[in-house]
Amino acid sequence: MSEEEYLRKEIDAVEQQAARRIDPGTGALTISIAVLALLVSLILPWVGDDTGLSVVLGESTSFVPRLFSFFALGVGVLGSGITLAVRRWGLAWVCALGLFAGSVTGVLSIWTQQTTTSNKAIGPGPGAGLIIAVIAVIVLLVKWVKIAASRPPQL
Repeated sequence: MSEEEYLRKEIDAVEQQAARRIDPGTGALTISIAVLALLVSLILPWVGDDTGLSVVLGESTSFVPRLFSFFALGVGVLGSGITLAVRRWGLAWVCALGLFAGSVTGVLSIWTQQTTTSNKAIGPGPGAGLIIAVIAVIVLLVKWVKIAASRPPQL
């Protein structure tokens, strides 16, 4: 193998490795702030007098807010942290898709706290923490979709 062929293979290998990585740029700061907002929302009320932490731990009987809390913590906090650390393009898409499901579940959890069936009393309404968490998840969704979709199609 000549030196030119060796250099060409090395350059191709570096190009392939770079194609799998993302560069969030200034979006990393926005993601970090949204993750911080998610963590702060855990100490605020989500469902009635139940804080976000009690919803996560199962002390609340509401199913949809608890499902949303798993999406918010699992994908929003852990997934975002891991993806920012390893900067893989595939993980950026996993975060984007998981946060899409989380945002739908979050809006549904706000709606379920405001409505009722015909034989029950009206729900307690969403707490400030739940609203902050849903907004933070939607911000994370927008940032991860933008980062994941920024990869050129030829790579």
